[in-house]
This record gives sequence, C-alpha cells and structure tokens, in this order.
Amino acid sequence: MKYFDTHAHYYDERFVSEYTGSVDELIDALLSDSVSCIINVGTSPATSRLAIAQAKRHENMYTALGIHPTDTRELSSLDTELADIESLIRDKANKCVCLGEIGLDYHYPDTDENKQMRYFEAQMELAKSLGIPVCIHDRDAHGDVMSVVRRFPTVRGIMHSFSSSPEMAEELAALGYMISFSGTVSFTNARRPREAARVLPHSSVLIETDAPYLAPHPLRGTLNHSGNLKYTLAALAAALGICEEEAAALTEANARRIFGL
Repeated sequence: MKYFDTHAHYYDERFVSEYTGSVDELIDALLSDSVSCIINVGTSPATSRLAIAQAKRHENMYTALGIHPTDTRELSSLDTELADIESLIRDKANKCVCLGEIGLDYHYPDTDENKQMRYFEAQMELAKSLGIPVCIHDRDAHGDVMSVVRRFPTVRGIMHSFSSSPEMAEELAALGYMISFSGTVSFTNARRPREAARVLPHSSVLIETDAPYLAPHPLRGTLNHSGNLKYTLAALAAALGICEEEAAALTEANARRIFGL
C-alpha cells in the first residue's frame, strides 16, 4: 500500500533538533517506500520558502503556501505579506497546489482574534481570485471558521487534522470540502474524529501526519513522519468500515483530485 500525506512540515525546527539523520534522506526513503506523495505546508512567508526549498529537492513533494493564524503574532503588514504569498503561489517552480495553512486558533489566552480573522478572510479572498484550494486550521474556533467558510461558497479545500463534530464534518462535505484526519483519529481518548469519519462520504476523507506533530497511537508523543501514516489509515479504515487497502486507495484518489495531481 501507498499513503498520500496531505499535510506535513518537514522544515520544522523539531526535525532539526530531534532527528539525528538527514531529513532529505528520510524524505527520499519514505517516498521510495510506503509514501506516494507529501504536501509540505508553509505557515508564513519565511517558512513557505523553506517548504519550497525542500519540495524542489524531491520529485513527489509539493507545497501549500500561506499564513497560519498563530504566525500572525509576528507579522504586521498584511498587504505586503499577502502579496508575497501570492507571488510564491504564482511561481510554477514552487510546486504549490494549495493555499495554506490558514484559519483561526483561539487556544491561547493572548490571541488577537480580530487580527487572525483579517488574515484568514484576506487569504480566502486570495484563494477565490486564484482558484486554488485552501488548507484550513481550526482550533477552538469552530463557529467563526464556519462563518468564514460559508461566506466564500466558491472556495473549496481541506479542513486539516479534523477534531470537531460530525455535524460540522457533514456541512463541510456538503460545501465541497474534504476532511483530513491526522494521528488524533487513532487516539483512544479522541472519540469525535472517528464519529465524524463515520458520517462522511468516502469521497471526502484524507489522511495526514502534521509531521513532526501528532504522532498516532502507539507512537503518540514521538517525532512524527510520513512513515507512520499506516497507523492513522488503520484507524480511519476501521471507522469507515472498510479494509485498509481500500482506505489507502480512496484517500490517495481524493488527495490527487483536490490538489489536481
């Protein structure tokens, strides 16, 4: 079986500090073994450039480029930063197939919700004008995320590392979004991702690592990478009531359809 990793951050500082070998060699080994493709996801103009540099070194690695809600803390010039992201997306050499990671994250007490919303809405506008799918991050902001999604009915994309209700998953699927499940779908104490998976059409499900984060059970807490997708896929397949081979094939086909690959 081959697995399509729809969301990873191989430039992340955790790979630098915790992985003892060559990250490029790790990526090459994964892509020659059990992983068919990896989407390397930027979270700011700076990390988007890091994601691009890595993707250019690996044939089956592509990029998503955008501004993550928590990265807005360090940013202050929306128009300039958005123009930078647009320029990176438009350059075909950068292998960009998605605008992301964007969205809202209200988890931290010092969150500037209004600032996050400005960046989120501006990037949804950009996705609309470019006709490119989005990758949305939603942490403790379900209602506001859905209000933005509903205001952009022509934008399609992915809700990454889904953790909300089955009802939200069903509405997103009806709006044309795909739902991506990370290692959390395998956590014994995380019931909602599995409940959401059970109500979704098979044409709407994806898998991801969010590497180096969210390693699946039984590797929870360790440095995550795309080779661990087999555990996430097994948990998703069980929730869908299908065999792992079928789950691998359908998540691969779904990913290639949304990214145009």
